[in-house]
Amino acid sequence: MIKHCFITLIFLFNFTIVIGQTETQIKIPEFDDNFSKTVQILENSKTDIDYKSFRESFIESEQFKIASEKSSEFRDLKKGMYRQMSESKYDSIITTTKKMLSIDYTSMTAHKILRQTYEIIGDTINAKKYKTIQFGLLRSIVNNGDGKSCENGWSVIQISEEYFILNMLGVELKTQSIDGGVCDRMEVTDENGEDKTYYFEISNIFKARENLKRK
Repeated sequence: MIKHCFITLIFLFNFTIVIGQTETQIKIPEFDDNFSKTVQILENSKTDIDYKSFRESFIESEQFKIASEKSSEFRDLKKGMYRQMSESKYDSIITTTKKMLSIDYTSMTAHKILRQTYEIIGDTINAKKYKTIQFGLLRSIVNNGDGKSCENGWSVIQISEEYFILNMLGVELKTQSIDGGVCDRMEVTDENGEDKTYYFEISNIFKARENLKRK
């Protein structure tokens, strides 16, 4: 009898784990395109990919239109994520960031918070996975150009990438303007009070907007 109860308890425990994992899975885009296929590859922990091409494939994908239509939902999820972070609700943070990535898998913010949360709860495998993806996305921008001139500006596909990078640099934005019609010029102040200027090449942002009009 005791053995039977013990087996039942183990079954229920494992069943609970499976249910929890099911509730927090990232939804893979169901389209036969490069973006959807690469999300599947990354979720299978095969993280050695061309992240620049992956980001650019997003604006060509069907999922990009869906992400555009769900922009308000994405913003609400992001607000909820920060509230959950302030309350140390780790399970909720994981669920929320995965919902965000189900909308926009290129979101470096969602990858960053997800991997930091996994680090906190001691899930080293997933922490490593999403850290690799986060920095793969980041390096695909900052390793192409130096951001010090429009000619060498960092190429982005979304404005959110610009703000993420400025946040990572620890600077405060003072003014933003368009330089030559192809670059965002960001006047910032660093932590030492020094004024600096960074440039982001935005031709892919214009391309993304045109793609949305055609879809």
